[in-house]
Amino acid sequence: MKVDVRHASHPEAVRGYDTDTLRHHFLVESVFEGGEIRLTYSHYDRMVIGGAMPLGSALELTAPKAIGQDTFLAERELAALNIGGAGRMVVGGKAYDLAKYDCLYVGKGTIDIFFESDDVNNPAKFYFVSTPAHQSHPTVLLTREQARHLTLGEATTANKRSIYQFIHPEVCQSCQLTMGLTILEPGSIWNTMPSHIHDRRMEAYLYFDLDADQRVFHFMGEPQETRHMLLANEQAIISPPWSIHSGAGTKNYSFIWAMAGDNKSFTDMDHIAIADLR
Repeated sequence: MKVDVRHASHPEAVRGYDTDTLRHHFLVESVFEGGEIRLTYSHYDRMVIGGAMPLGSALELTAPKAIGQDTFLAERELAALNIGGAGRMVVGGKAYDLAKYDCLYVGKGTIDIFFESDDVNNPAKFYFVSTPAHQSHPTVLLTREQARHLTLGEATTANKRSIYQFIHPEVCQSCQLTMGLTILEPGSIWNTMPSHIHDRRMEAYLYFDLDADQRVFHFMGEPQETRHMLLANEQAIISPPWSIHSGAGTKNYSFIWAMAGDNKSFTDMDHIAIADLR
């Protein structure tokens, strides 16, 4: 297991970051590595971003020093979404099969967690996010059909997209974690535009379903001090509560979003007019 710890950055400091410094603090460049679990521990709301890509044998999620507990979910909850081949998670001795776009919520206090792939030539890729939790909720397996489905945007503004809310109060109970999947239609490239901030919650994105030679321009920063980073397929971004978080791809793509903070309201945001961005 590889663990990377990221500390919080003040927005006034970020104004002076060059490209390399910006990427060092906010980009998770390598989420998946064959036969390993990779973790990025963010001090924004103590969110952990993880990727598990099991090959020959199962991968066990243990607690690194940054967690400060004997087991990973002693004081945490977790949601995992498979973006690869078929696989399974074995949680507390019970197996849950996950096809592509299936999601599993795992509640606080669960002790044993393993990731497995059905086929090493087409391995599962479990992207998971974990946040501190104050009580235990049941483990729930959710398919894309069971998620809350929203269709937003227009073709004329190149942002027509489907949103699937998996970890959401109307679908699956959690403590503070919310999580979902957004799929842009062909010809659409923009996500979250017009942009917004939500100072009550931080957010993380994983961009995927992107061809190897394509990129996403991810925009972040204060609304009047915007910055951008170029992301490749299966790279993730840490978005501070004070930052906008919008993306424009060189073609359509998908992304997983996850939030943690003071509430679980998907619509609690402060909108920024396009004309006010700088």
